Amino acid sequence: MANQRTMVLGGLRALVYTVVGGAALLAVATVASVLGPVLALDLYTPAVAAWWTVFTAIAVQGVPFLLLGTVVSAAIGAFVPERVFTRLLPRNPALAVPVAGAAGVVLPGCECASVPVADSLMRRGVAPAAALAFLLSAPAINPVVLVSTSVAFPGQPGMVLGRFVASLATAVVMGWLWVRFGREEWLRPAKRRGHDHDHGSGAGAFVAGLQHDFLHAGGFLVVGAAAAATFDIVVPPALLDVPGWAAVLLLALLAVLLCVCSEADAFVAASLTGFSPTARLAFMVVGPMVDLKLIALQAGTFGRAFAIRFSAATWVVAVTSSALVGWWLL
Repeated sequence: MANQRTMVLGGLRALVYTVVGGAALLAVATVASVLGPVLALDLYTPAVAAWWTVFTAIAVQGVPFLLLGTVVSAAIGAFVPERVFTRLLPRNPALAVPVAGAAGVVLPGCECASVPVADSLMRRGVAPAAALAFLLSAPAINPVVLVSTSVAFPGQPGMVLGRFVASLATAVVMGWLWVRFGREEWLRPAKRRGHDHDHGSGAGAFVAGLQHDFLHAGGFLVVGAAAAATFDIVVPPALLDVPGWAAVLLLALLAVLLCVCSEADAFVAASLTGFSPTARLAFMVVGPMVDLKLIALQAGTFGRAFAIRFSAATWVVAVTSSALVGWWLL
């Protein structure tokens, strides 16, 4: 009885935090959109007005998709049993990799959630190659991400298809590379597992997961929007006139640094109008698979040796895949 009461109180507390935090984030976006132009006019700085316009456009457009994505991710983490994966995946690791990669379409998750989910799958007997393929694909090719990409790039179905193909190809190739070259000693789970997504199952886990995902990813969205707006305003256009491969590498590195959530990174990419479509595709493919917060999560979950090798290899494969798909479709 006491345990049930504690669970109920914890769920109610998490729900209150989620509502308050979500309202605060929406209030910040609303205040920024209303007061930003006024403040910019008071400062008599056209550049500041332009910065506010870009920043609020990215933030306000990205918040609904961020909320939808975190709701779906939290629901899957709380209500979908992990044994579903073990029953559906083939026993042969090489065959399980593409199946696990494709599962990201119907079983989406945020970047933060994908790391502990992959760890949990490995501990329950799923082949590491398949779990890692799912880790990369779930936040990159789920329906919320694809719909947000189509909204950010209206009238450009090639960008949506290119993101799907390049992301899925990267996840599958990385899974097969692990089958061929991966070593079990690189996977050394941390002794302490304190990630916020480990809340059990049920309604309490759903609310707690939603609270963590929305507030955590929302902060990265605001930071990413501010960084993209600053980059768009401060950097002279002449510096963006770089050869194709250099532009692809530049935005691939920027994706690692900005740590924008996958549900909203398309709006950031769409704002970087000075770059080629292939370079912006690389930004959207690399971001959900390799960024600073993911490297830190992987290091804490699987060990630093794994995180360094896996992140570096994933970045190379993602950039190569983006360049090839961009050359083919864009």
